Amino acid sequence: MTPLLQVSNLAKEFRRGGWLRSGTVVRAVDDISFDVRPGETFGLVGESGCGKTTTGRCILRLIEPTSGRVLFNDRDLAALNARDLRRARRDLQIVFQDPYSSLNPRMRAGAIVEEPLIIHRMGTRDARAARVAELFGLVGLDPAHATKFPHEFSGGQRQRIGLARALALNPSLIIADEPVSALDVSVQAQVVNLLQDLQARLGLTYLFIAHDLRLVRQVCDRVAVMYRGRIVELAPAERLFAAPAHAYTRALLSAVPRVDPSDRTTRVVFDHAHFRPLPLGEVAPGHFAAVD
Repeated sequence: MTPLLQVSNLAKEFRRGGWLRSGTVVRAVDDISFDVRPGETFGLVGESGCGKTTTGRCILRLIEPTSGRVLFNDRDLAALNARDLRRARRDLQIVFQDPYSSLNPRMRAGAIVEEPLIIHRMGTRDARAARVAELFGLVGLDPAHATKFPHEFSGGQRQRIGLARALALNPSLIIADEPVSALDVSVQAQVVNLLQDLQARLGLTYLFIAHDLRLVRQVCDRVAVMYRGRIVELAPAERLFAAPAHAYTRALLSAVPRVDPSDRTTRVVFDHAHFRPLPLGEVAPGHFAAVD
């Protein structure tokens, strides 16, 4: 199967320091490669600061990568001019982590969902209004509430508005950047179930960025583990959880809270000081790890 998204040798550097100093270079994303197949949920996991969100934003060119290639439907996104990139973004959308800061507080919910349609000049005013009502219903919101402002909704409802906005242009790939981490646990399951239902109904493909490994195991088909800007392991989800090959992956999995109080799983401590960046090698069919 031809991948929908192909990321090759992607890197992103940031410079630290004031304007009077040259500063230091921080390599937030360091030469990573992976692909996402049509219809799958590909997980990108790791601790805070490992480069997950930066990777997602580089793919969409919300921030420009330092080097590397991103192919979407065999088109190099880095080579597109502003006009062609805008057109390509109809098929590539993002759901942000924080439903409180990702919605304009001065815009009504309906206007937020309609905005992509206006930007891309799609439909008449009446057609856009009908599409907004359809999208509200699709994500489980009452279309009559489209006149409300974001502060009048709960966190879970705001994330549904963000999802409706992402769906407005009928994308084929959605980057879900920790879409439930800012929500109450009771609401997280509702949003995750909605994401899975929409995937089945609309044929969506997800790049699912998260640090909650239990959630990743539930929703993802394949998982890439990031550490210090690099992918250290990539495997089918069940294989990764059953037989992790990299020491960092084993340490992450050992830190997952156990529901059963009698479970005395030994905590694995990862030696950060001795980390060596190694290329991925195949340790089993479809299972890659950066190990000797």
